[in-house]
Amino acid sequence: NQGGTADKCLFVLDRNVFSVKDFLFFMEDAMENYSMLLPNYSIGKTVYDKIGQYCIRYGSSAVIIGGKTALEKAEYIIKKHMCDAKITVTDTLWYGGEASYENVDILMQTDAVKSADMIFAVGGGKAIDTCKCLADKLNKPIFTFPTISSNCAAITSVSIMYRPDGSFIEPYFFLRPPVHCFINTEIMVEAPYKYLFAGLGDTMAKFYECTISARGDHLEHYTEIGVAMSSMCAEPIIRNGEEAIKSNKNKMLSYAFEQAVLGVVASTGLVSIFLTRDHTPDYNSGLAHAIFYSLTEIPGLEEKHLHGEIVALGLLICLIVDEQYDEYIRLREFYKKVELPTIPEDIDISKEQFCSLINNMCDMSDIRHYPYKVTPQMISDAVEILYDR
Repeated sequence: NQGGTADKCLFVLDRNVFSVKDFLFFMEDAMENYSMLLPNYSIGKTVYDKIGQYCIRYGSSAVIIGGKTALEKAEYIIKKHMCDAKITVTDTLWYGGEASYENVDILMQTDAVKSADMIFAVGGGKAIDTCKCLADKLNKPIFTFPTISSNCAAITSVSIMYRPDGSFIEPYFFLRPPVHCFINTEIMVEAPYKYLFAGLGDTMAKFYECTISARGDHLEHYTEIGVAMSSMCAEPIIRNGEEAIKSNKNKMLSYAFEQAVLGVVASTGLVSIFLTRDHTPDYNSGLAHAIFYSLTEIPGLEEKHLHGEIVALGLLICLIVDEQYDEYIRLREFYKKVELPTIPEDIDISKEQFCSLINNMCDMSDIRHYPYKVTPQMISDAVEILYDR
C-alpha cells in the first residue's frame, strides 16, 4: 500500500490489475453458488431399445412431437420400444414448422401434452428447440431423438427462437438440458448428406470462435472446461469429415460417420452448455456467426442453404481476420474436399451483396467480447483474400 488509502490499492491476478472494489466483486462472483446440469446420450443403430432403461423412471406416458419427415422415419420404432417398456403414447404431434413461441403456446394447450409425463422430441434443430422450450415452460422431462446431424440442439440448454415468418428473435436459455439423447446412426445415415455437410461447418466454428473470444481472459472453471473441450470440435471433424460425407452419400454406416456425428451433436453440444452458463454468446460465438446472422437479411438465403453451411464460409473470414493464415489455407483445402463454400457465390450471393452487410456484421453481439475490435476494413480485406486463390 505504500502508506496510501485502501481504495488506492491494486491487486494483480493472472496479469490483470484490479482495484480493491473490483477485486472484491470478482472474488464474490467467483465464489457464487451455481449448478451445471449435463445431458446423457446413447449412440448406435439400435439405441431406441434403451428407451425403457432411461425413460421409465421419469413417468409412464409421453407425447411424441417432431417434424413430419422425422416422424415418418422414427415414430414407428420409438413407439415399438415404448410399448415394450410399457410407456403410453398420449399422441404424436407436429411441432408446427417453426421454433416459435406461438407454436410452443399452441402445444402447451394440447391435452396430449398436458397429460404426458414426458416429452419425446424427434427431428432436427427447430423441432427439438421447440420441444425444449415447451418442456422448460411446463417443467416436464424431455428426451431427444435427433434424425439429422446438422446441429447440437439435441443436448444443449438453449432453444434458438424465431418469429412465425422465420426471422430470428433470441436464444431462450434454461438450466436443465434434455435428460437423455438417443442418437440413432442408422436413421441419420439415411438422411440427405447436406445436413451432415452443414453440421461439419458449424462444429468446426465452435473451436475457432471460442478460443478467439476467450483469448487473454481469466476464465471461470466452466468456461475453461468448455474452451478446452472445444478442440474436439475441430481435429476429429477434419480427420473424419471426408469419409463421413462419403458414407452418408452411400447410406452406409462407418466409423468415420459415427465420429463426425459425435462431433456435431455431442462435442459441440457439451461445449455449448459450458460456454453459455452465463446466458451470453460471449464465449460461445464469434465472427463466423456474426456473419451468418447478418447474411440472413438476404431474402431466401436460408431456404437454399443451411445454417452450418453459411457459418462455414464465415469461419474462413474469421481465420483471416484473426491472422491465422495457415489454418485458413488448411481449412480451405478441407472445404474443397467436402464441398463446403469458400466464396460468397458458393452460397448464391454476390460479393457486392456480402460487402453491403459488412457494417452490420461488426455490430453483432457475437463479437462484443472479441480480444480486439473487428472493423469493416478487416472483413473487407478478408473477402479479397477469399478471391485471391
